Amino acid sequence: MLDIKVNRMNRFDDPDKNLKAFVDIEVNDSLLVKGLRVMNGQKGLFVTMPRQKGKDEKWYETVRVLSPAVKDQITETVLGAYEASLVEAEGETEGADL
Repeated sequence: MLDIKVNRMNRFDDPDKNLKAFVDIEVNDSLLVKGLRVMNGQKGLFVTMPRQKGKDEKWYETVRVLSPAVKDQITETVLGAYEASLVEAEGETEGADL
């Protein structure tokens, strides 16, 4: 197993948008992958890898995970951190009402 940590998360709280957050992850304290996205789809939240638009106007992944187990580990880590940030933000909001 790899040691995967969320390095930075920029969350968007607009309920009308499918994009919920941009995330950067660290792998084994040696590799930084910037620009993962937390998206809300028809089946719930999912994580996409960084991508960029080509000259043909199509989007291409700039980082591709080849192992399904590693992809699952990244997804679990990122969504766990995203859910934790929602709980933390909710707690801050409730504390502000006091």
